[in-house]
Amino acid sequence: MLSFIRNPWVIGAGVVAFMALHLFALTINFPFLIALPIAAIGAYFLVNYPKPLLTFLVFATPLSFNFEDISAFGGIGFYFPTEPLFFAIMVLYLIKVAFGYKESEGLMRHPITMAIGLMLIWIVVTTFTSVMPVVSLKFLLSRLWFISVLYFMMNHFFKSENYIKHFNWAFIAGMVIAICYTVVVHSTHGFDEEAGHWVMWPFFKDHTSYGAILALMFPMVLFHFYNEKKGSVIKVLWMIVLAIFVIGIILSYTRAAWVSLVGAAGVWALMKLRIDFKVVVAGVLMLGGFYLGFEDQIIHKLESNRQDSSGDLVEHIQSITNISSDASNLERLNRWNSALRMFEEKPFFGHGPGTYMFQYAKYQKSSDRTIISTNSGDGGNAHSEYLGPLSEQGVVGALLILVLFVTSLATGMRLYTKLGHNTYLKGVVMSIVLGLVTYYLHGILNNYLDTDKASVPIWGFMSMLVAIQLYHLKSNGENLEEPAAN
Repeated sequence: MLSFIRNPWVIGAGVVAFMALHLFALTINFPFLIALPIAAIGAYFLVNYPKPLLTFLVFATPLSFNFEDISAFGGIGFYFPTEPLFFAIMVLYLIKVAFGYKESEGLMRHPITMAIGLMLIWIVVTTFTSVMPVVSLKFLLSRLWFISVLYFMMNHFFKSENYIKHFNWAFIAGMVIAICYTVVVHSTHGFDEEAGHWVMWPFFKDHTSYGAILALMFPMVLFHFYNEKKGSVIKVLWMIVLAIFVIGIILSYTRAAWVSLVGAAGVWALMKLRIDFKVVVAGVLMLGGFYLGFEDQIIHKLESNRQDSSGDLVEHIQSITNISSDASNLERLNRWNSALRMFEEKPFFGHGPGTYMFQYAKYQKSSDRTIISTNSGDGGNAHSEYLGPLSEQGVVGALLILVLFVTSLATGMRLYTKLGHNTYLKGVVMSIVLGLVTYYLHGILNNYLDTDKASVPIWGFMSMLVAIQLYHLKSNGENLEEPAAN
């Protein structure tokens, strides 16, 4: 097969065919037709080299481009090259399942899998009741192609400790390129705070999504740096990577990312002290009760802060709690209030998955609107990984996403205490938990799980946790769970 592909006549014919296809696509005003050769190459690698292809997709995720509102596809947008290939892989996986393939009993019965299954079932139900069924169907398909590939398919690859390393290294390598590009572009604008909101384009839509993924991967980078032997070349390389991430996080000017890293540091301390997960949950509930009990006093204190966003890092941090004059914070409150009004109108089924950004305009109140609000309500999502599902999928959808998040953290924290001599996997589990904590905290203020940038590491990390528990965790020399059949 390789000799056939390397034949100069075959190569020449391929070049001619590609040029002809390109000219034809331009003639009929359908430039996306030139993606067919890329799809063919992707299909070839999928059949013959699935592991390298998936590793490439993980690497390419931080560098993918977002095509929005493509008229040729009915206004639907996608991330290229990741989402088309994820979709193709999902189709092949579902065909395999249709012909009788079954996942292992251990994987299917795992609490994380069951939480994901319930979440998907409810998305299907609310797609049928959606006020915009086509939008909700696209949301469902997007969630499916990420979960089927990253959670289910990759779970088998994670039987190999080397592939766990490859997954982490690939995504971090892609992020390093994105960070370097962003810093270089930012430097041409004098590292201005306002420019810092968009200089990561076209790889990231804005600084908040960029900061969220930087924070998500930072614990994994930090672990790999400390895990290497002193004086080794590899440790020097990881030190450079760590420095790049630190610079990226600071220059992202993403306040939520900074706060989430502080929260992750607190969880790290709890895990090192071996505090039981139930105690952590009880503590969170107590904090929630404290807020409800002193809500008026807390809001009054927050309203007294009038420090706006600033290029000065200290002032920028102080602006985090400004809900009196900071436009970004006030707009976020506007989105949250709109989401709550949408929930009040349709509390059980919601308006439909993915519909918030198309529906929230009419739920804005003049008293909530800010200088960055729009009449058409085309500013994006609900800015919350919890209120978004509440408005789109009702109370059940919001509870299910909470259950999934809590289950993943509980699994990771308990797994960390059971892992013994394998310092690498123990560190990976710790890094995954801390990374997920940053995202779940960040999810209070923003939501990006509908993008490839967040979906690839989030679903990949969850699958990694399950794989480590099923295939790598040992007690008295025996696996605690039966491995999946090949």
